Amino acid sequence: MQASEEKTVTAAPETLLRHGRWAGYRGLLWARLLELAREPEVIFWVFAFPLLLAMGLGLAFRQAPVGKTPVVISAGPGAARLRHWLQAQPRITAAVLPAAAALDQFRLGRYDLVIVPQPGGGVLYRYDPSRPESVLARRRVDDALQAAAGRRNRLAARSRPYRQPGARYIDFLIPGLLGMNLMNSGMWGVGFALVEMRQRKLLKRLIATPMRRSDFLLALASSRLLLMVVEVALLLGVGVWIFSIRVLGSWATILLLGVLGAVSFGALGLLTACRAQKIESVSGLINVVMMPMWVFSGVFFSYQRFPRIVWPLIRLLPLTALNDALRAVILQGAPLAAQGGRLLVLAAWGLISFALALRGFRWS
Repeated sequence: MQASEEKTVTAAPETLLRHGRWAGYRGLLWARLLELAREPEVIFWVFAFPLLLAMGLGLAFRQAPVGKTPVVISAGPGAARLRHWLQAQPRITAAVLPAAAALDQFRLGRYDLVIVPQPGGGVLYRYDPSRPESVLARRRVDDALQAAAGRRNRLAARSRPYRQPGARYIDFLIPGLLGMNLMNSGMWGVGFALVEMRQRKLLKRLIATPMRRSDFLLALASSRLLLMVVEVALLLGVGVWIFSIRVLGSWATILLLGVLGAVSFGALGLLTACRAQKIESVSGLINVVMMPMWVFSGVFFSYQRFPRIVWPLIRLLPLTALNDALRAVILQGAPLAAQGGRLLVLAAWGLISFALALRGFRWS
C-alpha cells in the first residue's frame, strides 16, 4: 500500500510536466464551451440576436443618412417647383404625395414636415412641435425655399401645428406595445407551461385520462384570455390617463382584437413547444419566431421605413396585422368590419399553428 502511494506521488509531477500546468484549466474550459454550444438560447442571444437586430434596423433606417431631412409636399399647383428647389439642397430630401397620404406618412414618422402649396405661390408648413426633428425641418426648409425664391421677394410662408389624434409618437407606440405584450404573453406563457409540464412528467399522467389531445391544447392556447383583458385595460388606461390618448374606436372591438391576437399567438406558442423537451430549447425557438416580428412588425417604428417590395411580406406577419388593426381602431375609430384582411391573417396563423401543433404534439 505504501509503495503504491509513493508511486502515485512521484507520478504526479511527471503528469504535470507531460500535460502542462494548465491542462486542467484547458479541459474544463473546453467542456464548458461544449455545454454552451448545446444551449439554443445562448447561441441565439450571443450570435443571432445582434446580427438580426443590426440588419433589421440598418435596413429600416438606410434611407435616413445623418443630416438629411425628409419632407413631403402635398400634391397640387406649385408642388413640382418646390420639390425642384428642395432637391437642390444636399441636406433635404423631398417627395410629392396626395394631401391625405402626405399627412398620413407624416403621422407615421416617415417624413418630418408637410409642405402645402398655397394659391399665389406661398406655402403652409404642417409640423409637430413635440418632435424636435419636425421643428428643425421647418426652419431648414423655410431657409432653403426663401433662398431659392430670392431674399428680396420673400416667399409667403405660414406654419400650423399638426395635432390630430395619432400624430404623436406615444399615440403610435401604445398600440404597438399592446400587440407586442399579447405576443410575448401568448408565446412565452403557453410555450413555457407546456415544456415545464413535460419536464415534470405531468403530461404522461394525462395520457391515462379520457381527455382529448385537442381539448388539452385548446385549453392551453386560450388560457391567456383573462390576462389579456388585464393587459389591454392596464396599458390603454395608462395611455389615456397619463398621456391623454384618445381612443376613437370601440372598446369592445379592441377586446375582440385582443382575444383573437391572444389565441393566435397562444397557438403559435403551442407549435414552437409541441416537441421541445427542455426549457432552453423552447426559449431558443420562441426567440427565433418572435425576433423578426419585434423588428419588422412596426412596434417601435413604422415598417414603411423598409423597402416597399417587402411590405406585402411584413403585412402577412401576425403581429403586423394585430398592430395595424389596433392602431386603426384606437387612433382612427375604424370599425371591426374594416379589418377583414387583418383578421384573416390572424385567424390563419392561429388555425394553421394549432393544426400543426395538434399533429406534431408529443406527450413525452
